Amino acid sequence: MILKEFRELRRDRRTLAMLVVMPIMLLIIFGYAANFNVTSIRTAVVGAQAEAVAAQLPDVFDVTVISTTDTQADVESMIQDNEVDVGIVADSLPALALVDGSSLFTAQSAVSILNKFGDKVTVQVLYNPDLDTAWVMVPAIIGLILTFIGTIITSIGMVRERETGTLEQLAVMPIKPSAVILGKITPYFILAAIDMAIVTLLGMWLFGVPFNGSPWLFAVAAAEFLFVVLGLGVFISTISQTAGQAIQTAFFFLLPQILLSGMIFPLEAIPWAVRWISYLLPLTYFTIISQGIMLRGAGIDTLWPAFLVLAVMAVIVFTGAILRYRRNLAPGRRRMQRADKEEVSA
Repeated sequence: MILKEFRELRRDRRTLAMLVVMPIMLLIIFGYAANFNVTSIRTAVVGAQAEAVAAQLPDVFDVTVISTTDTQADVESMIQDNEVDVGIVADSLPALALVDGSSLFTAQSAVSILNKFGDKVTVQVLYNPDLDTAWVMVPAIIGLILTFIGTIITSIGMVRERETGTLEQLAVMPIKPSAVILGKITPYFILAAIDMAIVTLLGMWLFGVPFNGSPWLFAVAAAEFLFVVLGLGVFISTISQTAGQAIQTAFFFLLPQILLSGMIFPLEAIPWAVRWISYLLPLTYFTIISQGIMLRGAGIDTLWPAFLVLAVMAVIVFTGAILRYRRNLAPGRRRMQRADKEEVSA
């Protein structure tokens, strides 16, 4: 029996991957990504004494802008557009340090260091004055819920067709694979949109999370993101034979998005050896968009790169899902065609 179980495990590649690959992946991800210490804070220093103040800042402040002509309004605009994390207005002493509270861990590090300057610097936190964790987490959790519905729930629902034999019936219907997929994901899309609205409103009500930007822009971002994760769910269902396999495969897609999207650990604290994976994950870009819209009131002029990446991901993922789904339908169509020919011959 022991040898029999080992042989079955060897044949079951997904379970073998869960036993071998997953622990190694968790070790690497947590070893590199589990870091709350921010080592680089993007900083702008403006005002008449900008150069003198910039020279006194510790190395952790990466001063990207030094200007004697820009004003406090310019600094606030830079922070809203996510160009810098900290803006210091050095027209007189004490200097005014404006900190972006929507980047929680970066803001905490910046405030801790700036407070050591005593009466030389006055610190003001924007967009999250109390540095409340919930204000930063709720926009990311919205994306996590959409990811869970799109990958796990959708893949399980669609793989049941293979288990119940419904795929054979779809094979002979005069419907294009793209139309089949669209019809299948529409209910999940609607349910996920309802869940998103409920969670967003509850987050605002229970935790006082603000919504400073455009609801319509937020809805467009959510729709783009949903198309990506629903496409992933369809793709997972095409490479899985059972619901158990679908859950295992979806878990491989879900875990990195939780750990590497900036939802738990700040991207700035993740070394580049692992951080490049973050920029391949759709949840990373939705988190950037949702936090930007809800907390900072950012617009499309600032967030368009993230919107563009999600649109490209949606096209790539859906194209791959349609091609895989068409490949899965082909054997069923050939069998039905042979059965029809045999019936006609008889």
